[in-house]
Amino acid sequence: MTIYCAREFSIDDIQTIRALIAQDPKLQRTALSRQLCHLWNWAKPNGELKDMTCRVALLRMQADGLIILPPSRMGSVVRKRAHFPSTSASDAQTPVSQPVHELAPITLRVVSGKATSMLWNEYIARYHYLGYAAMSGSQIRYNVFAGEQLVACISFGASAWKLKDRERYIGWSEEQRQRNLQRVINNARFLVLPWIKSKGLASKILSLAARRLPKDWMHRYGFEPVLLETFVEYERHKGTCYKAANWVNVGRTTGRGKKSTSHKPLIPAKDIWLYPLRKNFSTLLCK
Repeated sequence: MTIYCAREFSIDDIQTIRALIAQDPKLQRTALSRQLCHLWNWAKPNGELKDMTCRVALLRMQADGLIILPPSRMGSVVRKRAHFPSTSASDAQTPVSQPVHELAPITLRVVSGKATSMLWNEYIARYHYLGYAAMSGSQIRYNVFAGEQLVACISFGASAWKLKDRERYIGWSEEQRQRNLQRVINNARFLVLPWIKSKGLASKILSLAARRLPKDWMHRYGFEPVLLETFVEYERHKGTCYKAANWVNVGRTTGRGKKSTSHKPLIPAKDIWLYPLRKNFSTLLCK
């Protein structure tokens, strides 16, 4: 019995995968993953198939020598990063300098609809120092308003696969991590628009998001997260707003990146900040 992406795979499961590939060597990986999800009833709590998760599991099985997948249609072509050219829609608006307690009520609105989604992407591509990067899997994006004025953009998605300092803080085993990792959610992007200079606004948004996100995640995906994480380049930012919003700095990444086989830093190291959404988060994650 082996575990991939929080699911146990028996010898019979591996044989099933091999048999499907042998029956149709030209079977596309997407079709294969959907077939397997239907066969195993592998779905999210809201009923959607976990086909993306299944494809990740299949790739890891192949890396471990358990299966040989059909060739990828992408071959060795490197996918280009989505480009969102700046338009007048994302030009600077009226500057704001009042502290947060003097602003109109702060509200978060879930990004929905193509036009709103494209504009959110444009703001991130234009003003966030990391630029825009598509998120795969479960995710929620918000526009943040003070009254009717847009002041910030924030997004949440899948957590990092492994983090030594995070795992130590939670106290879970490898099996528990694989089983419950989906309940840890990553704050992938957070952008207060550059013409907004409101003291206390960033930490206020983080606090509001922490209260709002569990309900929205439950509505969209059928379960509630219990822990938030994010990464801050410590040489660029001190993480002041996270500290003010009661997030906890638990350590620092190695700077090797997700898929690197090198032991040398390849990207900037980042501080790891966590925010428990439930007091008993450790108990829930260590089941």
